[in-house]
Amino acid sequence: MAITLTPETALPADGTQGTLVGRVERPGLGPSVVAVRSGGVFDVTTSFPTTSDLFDRPDPAAALAGATGDHVGDLADILANTPPDGRDAGKPFFLSPIDLQAVKAAGVTFAISMVERVIEEQAKGTPERAAAIRAEIGDIIGGELKGLKPGSPEAAALKTHLQERGLWSQYLEVGIGPDAEIFTKAPVLSSVGTGADVGLHPISTWNNPEPEVVLVISSAGTIVGATLGNDVNLRDVEGRSALLLGKAKDNNASAALGPFVRLFDATFGIDAVRAMQVSLKVTGDDGFVMDGRSDMAAISRDVEDLAAQAIGAHHQYPDGLVLYCGTLFAPIQDREAPGKGFTHRVGDIVTIASPELGSLTNRVRLSTECPRWTFGIRALMEGLAARR
Repeated sequence: MAITLTPETALPADGTQGTLVGRVERPGLGPSVVAVRSGGVFDVTTSFPTTSDLFDRPDPAAALAGATGDHVGDLADILANTPPDGRDAGKPFFLSPIDLQAVKAAGVTFAISMVERVIEEQAKGTPERAAAIRAEIGDIIGGELKGLKPGSPEAAALKTHLQERGLWSQYLEVGIGPDAEIFTKAPVLSSVGTGADVGLHPISTWNNPEPEVVLVISSAGTIVGATLGNDVNLRDVEGRSALLLGKAKDNNASAALGPFVRLFDATFGIDAVRAMQVSLKVTGDDGFVMDGRSDMAAISRDVEDLAAQAIGAHHQYPDGLVLYCGTLFAPIQDREAPGKGFTHRVGDIVTIASPELGSLTNRVRLSTECPRWTFGIRALMEGLAARR
């Protein structure tokens, strides 16, 4: 199934009214930082060699608004050339909207997904066992977690109560304890953008997309904007052992971001992030369709708390970072057979969208069949040096 990208679907509901930044591969020049405006797409790399440079400005939105640059092309034309099928390599196409930032993620940040992680753990990575375990413990744990503030005295009391009942889990520890789960999702420069293929490790038979809001954070620890993300997840691998988290989360093309970063300005700020609703649609070649939603108002930890747990006196990121905030969505809709729940099939089209950030669309393949990751930090520095 082919992907079609258009401005009507890729842009936020208010079009280019916000301050939108992305990255475009320009033939002969390489990755370029671009401003997405009503008049088209403009290369501002001479002002900001990397998005990391831009996001570290005192007011990134004002800095981008004041930057001039070459007109790369119309947004519609570049979007149309972005999916790999039928791409003209001699024309520009969009990349992931970040570059030198560390790619981090927060896990178990919603009560529903918290319960699903406990179920994965109890099922030992076997989807056939998940339904029975869900029926047995889902309502018990889920009901007691509602409205609970992580790290509070009430959370500590619930921990003692669940331990006495034999229901405590390492996932509940990071879900309601004082310390959030913050892990590295992907290496620098390895994320893929809208229109790209996303990868599943071929050993996995139980996996799913995770539609998430992704914070964009400067090296000073300031949240300067947001984008959409797909934290591609292997439920069977992580369910076998939490020590396999790296194998479950970090594979070729397994971190998708985009389509653009929307910087904080008069039209968009942190309160808008807190109120966002993120939708998910999976469409398969087999006619299967799954819809879902993640409501940021239901998150257990505030997004500013998540950012503070990721960067601060305890941990610095000199080029900034992006932070996946977790998801409310936990797919249990049967696909292969009754009781086996949802898993991807190669060829699925995944669209993650919100009115504030537009839509991120990717096609599912095996990580071994996605384009190899070959462009790293050394290549970026060489390319920028060649552009002086």
